[in-house]
Amino acid sequence: MRRSNNLWFRTIVPIALVTLAGCGRAVRPSAPRQTRPNLSVPSNRETAQCLADLRELHVSFQVLPDRETGPGCGLNGAVKLVDIGVPVANLTAVRCGAARAFIGWTRNAVAPAAYQMLGSELARVDSMGSYACRNIVGSARNTGRRSGHAIANAIDVGGFVLKDGRRITVLNDWNSPDPQVRQFLQTIHASACKRFGTVLSPDYNAAHRNHLHLEDDRANFCR
Repeated sequence: MRRSNNLWFRTIVPIALVTLAGCGRAVRPSAPRQTRPNLSVPSNRETAQCLADLRELHVSFQVLPDRETGPGCGLNGAVKLVDIGVPVANLTAVRCGAARAFIGWTRNAVAPAAYQMLGSELARVDSMGSYACRNIVGSARNTGRRSGHAIANAIDVGGFVLKDGRRITVLNDWNSPDPQVRQFLQTIHASACKRFGTVLSPDYNAAHRNHLHLEDDRANFCR
């Protein structure tokens, strides 16, 4: 596996950076409002196609059983990524579509940007989690709505470790005095906005000061 990963890295990395640049008496529901499009359940056909796409990407993953875990929470068409070519810390259940977008982002944006902008190969992506049965945080207007994390449709990324030992974090380096580090984070943020429907960064609000929120929905919101 390591030989194939090294071959992939050395052949793809020099090319990939080019492609960066929600009748009768109203009853108040007991569950939080589910008005955002990302809360829809993927069809069996969509999930089957997504799983086939993951196999084409030659990643190692486990298919997780569908289950409801609470009001507005649950897993449908979710997987656990085992090996995508670069270690990813703290990643648990994630909906297949979000996993597919995350793999493409890591391989074709983060890895080549690290190599060409920071001069080192990518050693690890530090996730801050994917699935969590909870509401949106940091927005008074949306506190009654479930987060994309409630259905494992979002991934939070807090930082990156390079093979030369450096650790780049959103919290400490989003406004880094090092222009190359700032450019790296801005570049991968812009690339994420092309792959995910919702991308939130420290520029959005204080709740995202330490991570990038990557959500596979149809909102087309990048901040």
